Amino acid sequence: MSEVNINASLQYITYGLYIVTVADEDKKNGMILNTVFQVTADPAQVAISVNKQSLTHEILLRTNCFAAMPLDQTATLPFIGNFGFRTGRNYDKFAKAEYTVGETGCPLVTQHTLSYLEAQVLQTLDVGTHTLFVGKIKNAGVFASQAPAMTYEYYHQVIKGKVPAGATHHF
Repeated sequence: MSEVNINASLQYITYGLYIVTVADEDKKNGMILNTVFQVTADPAQVAISVNKQSLTHEILLRTNCFAAMPLDQTATLPFIGNFGFRTGRNYDKFAKAEYTVGETGCPLVTQHTLSYLEAQVLQTLDVGTHTLFVGKIKNAGVFASQAPAMTYEYYHQVIKGKVPAGATHHF
């Protein structure tokens, strides 16, 4: 089986697009992910897959807390690019974003998002270039947006988004 066939096949797996945020005492960061999924209902647990080269990964290893917010279809390419096309190592991703601080200390982005959940990491799994973080939900809520959730397909077909060169995560 060729890599081309694998990549073509993987494009048919359905995904949403999410902002995942983290924070420690002196730094906060966020990134766009397409890998956020529910693992169990009782207790409520979710998993995220984060590239090891990202600042989000570094902070997550220190704090063991994250927040995840599904994007809605009102999100524009510049808004998505703020979290997805730049590194938080030398750019403040929250300077142009509306957010509040959650119970875990993670930023909760309030614009172009449908809901939020905050999780405490219980387990990690090294999967090569990424780490899979499994977290128990500690806090969650729903925002007022009534727009449909943004899917990976919508991002590519309607917004015409691309994966930037050098991206640490293919979203």
